[in-house]
Amino acid sequence: MVSTMDVRIPADGDIELGARLFLPAGAGPRPAITMAHGFAGTMEHGLIRFAQAFAAAGFVVLVHDHRNFGGSGGEPRGDIDPWRQIADWRRAISYLESRPEVDPARIGLWGTSYAGGHAIVLGATDRRLRCVVAQVPTISGYEQGKRRISPDALPALENAFNEDERAQLHGAAPGRQAVVSADPGISAAYRSQDAIDFYLQPIRAGLWENTITLRSTRAARTYEPGAWIARVSPTPLLLVVARDDKVTLTDLALAAYERALEPKRLVLVPGGHFDPYRSQFALAEAAATAWFAEHLGNESA
Repeated sequence: MVSTMDVRIPADGDIELGARLFLPAGAGPRPAITMAHGFAGTMEHGLIRFAQAFAAAGFVVLVHDHRNFGGSGGEPRGDIDPWRQIADWRRAISYLESRPEVDPARIGLWGTSYAGGHAIVLGATDRRLRCVVAQVPTISGYEQGKRRISPDALPALENAFNEDERAQLHGAAPGRQAVVSADPGISAAYRSQDAIDFYLQPIRAGLWENTITLRSTRAARTYEPGAWIARVSPTPLLLVVARDDKVTLTDLALAAYERALEPKRLVLVPGGHFDPYRSQFALAEAAATAWFAEHLGNESA
């Protein structure tokens, strides 16, 4: 049996991160896993199911929303700074270490999509982590951006970024765009039907809106977590890669895996970027659970 509780984690800037703690039955301290969601999502975008499975396998699990999203504080809402998210995640690790139910020497990290990129950076720079799982991770914002925006459309996008920056100099709020939209007349980060279905799935009222700041997209296009992948070693790294990923791009992930040093493992799952949360959940979850069991042990280890 697994119990849950909502917790608050103090972070810089006088905000608190909203998080949920999953506690397996039985005596501790136990190995633990820290988790966070991807670009413009919340923990309810596919993470709760993974957290429940990891907790059922005997791990304490902490899932948090990034600042400016979901149950976390922060303004402006929908603003995404990858390096701020990484710094906040370190605070979540510190919080997890402090819990009496947790063995602080046995903490693993699971990140997906944009947070899969964060997982690589944290694995390379925070040696408190005993192992890392990066699911369909962002590898190169630059390379992803080249393929998702046609060369003809790039000047207009760059002009929008620059005009947004100039407006903020004079006190304007950051410009905004939709997270998903099929309407070509609406500025949006994603347009594919699978992305629309994923982001617009039922979420508790008030926890998510279909809007982000335009500068979040600019930051994403300059974010290069794949540059850190060779430095994750000697921390064990599992990459879960979708065979037909058109968001974080399969070939970029496979090339990054080749640059990673041992110990490492690659698991390929059928389908696209969002299938590990849905049709391929069982495969993605089993691979991650086995990795955590191998490197963190179980509750009696």
